[in-house]
Amino acid sequence: MNIAIITGASSGLGVEFFKEIQKEPLDEVWVIARREQRLIDLCQKYAKIAFRVIAMDITQDESIKELSCLLDEEKPCIKYLFNNAGFGLLGNVEDVDFEKQGLMIDLNVKALTRIVSISLQYMNKGSCIINTSSIVSFVPNARMATYSASKSYVQSFSRALRQELKKRKINVTAICPGPMATEFFDVAGATKGASKKIDSLPFCNPQKVAKGGIKAAKKGRAVYTPKLFYKFCRVLAKIVPHSILIKFAKA
Repeated sequence: MNIAIITGASSGLGVEFFKEIQKEPLDEVWVIARREQRLIDLCQKYAKIAFRVIAMDITQDESIKELSCLLDEEKPCIKYLFNNAGFGLLGNVEDVDFEKQGLMIDLNVKALTRIVSISLQYMNKGSCIINTSSIVSFVPNARMATYSASKSYVQSFSRALRQELKKRKINVTAICPGPMATEFFDVAGATKGASKKIDSLPFCNPQKVAKGGIKAAKKGRAVYTPKLFYKFCRVLAKIVPHSILIKFAKA
């Protein structure tokens, strides 16, 4: 059984991944998020192939164990793994609740790593891992310090993992979009007016990001960055010292 797994599937980019991946020759798509009804509604509205709703909080140990047991029982071939679950918070480190910052790391970093780890034995030649990173992974961002650090981890982890899996011909792609009009900003406290810098940036279309990201993964690319502006930012981050860029990257 060939499947795709999507975490953070209940909204935003996760929904677009679900809609787009059904164009691939898969037997089933497993959608994972905490909000079960949202997942059910998503599948009822957009599903064209078989699906499986898995309502769980992937920051919890028991959830990872449950998913691991399910994989062991079904023994599917995971053709696509989308590590899309994550969230950010806007604000200085001293002003943001420490428990929420810890939860951010648990979800953006720890859960992603553990899901990759339990999934690898069910992947084979031609499989793809698609990790949702961000443009903030290019340069540390003040007022989003923890979030940008977590996405830098995703970027670094993805590149190293990609190198490890080359012999198995499994590709790993980090998707690095700019801001998108999703629930992310409501959760982050970054609604319009909260950050002049974010408000001034060109927004990415989630549908186009999902489509472009899958295409890039299938082509074997390590990183996918939509929009010419963000491609330029990515190049700039490679040639200009971060000590300079960080002054302009404040969210």
